Amino acid sequence: MIRLFRVFVPSSVVALLVSEAILLFTCYVLGAYFVLDADPEVFLLYDNGFARIAIVVACLMLAIYFQDLYTQLRIKSRLALFQQLGLALGTAFLAQTSLAYLRLHEFFLPTWIMISGSALALGLLPSWRIFYAAVVMKAMRSERILFLGAGSLVREISAHLTEHPEKGFITLGCVEDPERVGEIAGLKVLGKISDLRRVVDEWRPDRIVVGMEERRGRLPVNQLLDIRLAGTPVEDAINIGEATLERISTSELRPAQLIFSAELGPHPRRVMLQSVYSTIIAALAAILTAPIMLLVAFTVRLSSAGPALFRQQRVGKDSAPFTLYKFRSMYQNAESGSGAVWAKKGDPRVTRAGKWLRRLRLDELPQLFNVLRGEMSIVGPRPERPEFVEELEKRIPYYRQRHCVKPGITGWAQINHKYGDTVEDSIAKLEYDLYYIKNLAPALDAYIMFQTAKVMLLSRGSQ
Repeated sequence: MIRLFRVFVPSSVVALLVSEAILLFTCYVLGAYFVLDADPEVFLLYDNGFARIAIVVACLMLAIYFQDLYTQLRIKSRLALFQQLGLALGTAFLAQTSLAYLRLHEFFLPTWIMISGSALALGLLPSWRIFYAAVVMKAMRSERILFLGAGSLVREISAHLTEHPEKGFITLGCVEDPERVGEIAGLKVLGKISDLRRVVDEWRPDRIVVGMEERRGRLPVNQLLDIRLAGTPVEDAINIGEATLERISTSELRPAQLIFSAELGPHPRRVMLQSVYSTIIAALAAILTAPIMLLVAFTVRLSSAGPALFRQQRVGKDSAPFTLYKFRSMYQNAESGSGAVWAKKGDPRVTRAGKWLRRLRLDELPQLFNVLRGEMSIVGPRPERPEFVEELEKRIPYYRQRHCVKPGITGWAQINHKYGDTVEDSIAKLEYDLYYIKNLAPALDAYIMFQTAKVMLLSRGSQ
């Protein structure tokens, strides 16, 4: 796996990105040779042809990315794949039409080059996708993993790797004690823990992952040391879980791993830098969206009784309370009878206008002023209400540690996990928050903001 933007990206995904960029570029270059009467090299070299093609390819790959075709490489339906790629080509045509309408002639492709190149792409790209998934991915070397123990995290990792072969790992199975075999789901048991050395010699794994929930008196320390000195890497399940699941599991996380971790963030310089660019981005965004905010405020006032702006206490950095601003999306005094409760799908407290505001994330625009006040960042953990924080800190280990950074308008948990209304959802979001805190950096923030734009455009996760 390759680490880009502080995120683990499978080598197979990077290879697919590069290969498709080359394929698409070639299609439009060939399209120029097919339809131009004059020398195509004049267009390509002296009439900005290569740059124009690059714009089309960038639009196409962005549209493919927005359809999750670079996060899920397994092809479940060829017809669906063809439809998705056709929609991506339609998006590229729309972008070209927009450039033509704006009379930016030096940036869009001539009509017949666009048509011929797109026809080639529509024929070759699905075929390449199918071939890549069936042949190339299998030919690429995958690491063979042997699990020592079969705890809940191991089962979760194994199921995830089975669903996502592009991650580049193959699960051989596990070694576990006989009395615990009945608890294992989806994992082949290759032997007992005492047989670890024999199993390693027989199966030749590339890596051993230790995922025993109870290690005291059970961990075969001497066998592991011999295997490690013989050249086979031995790794804790938490580490490979972080790389594959992109979150830090709390089920097997021990305080010592946090206290003595050399990588645990946040780094003070990165936090200071985040404050600077968050303020700049918030100021620019507030200016650009001012007309939209005025329109939204007017709509909220017309749609139901009550003020346009909603104020609510939230918990910020170092557990300090602050007042969060949002456009009101619920009826006034919606919690007068119930008290503080989580929002849920189809919440009857949400107004008709509020449903659209939440779907388009427009209700969160006033939080830009929280960023300008220094209470929030553009990216960070979601700020929770004091009533929920008090309860969650009692029930979830390490929950208080998420308050070591400023909360954010968007965040790693927000783009990777649905809006949840249960303790289990809060645990999952905490694990994403811990990953973010550990890896906090401008590159990761940029990636999250880019992903947020995708979530907003596709109206995902609203509630």
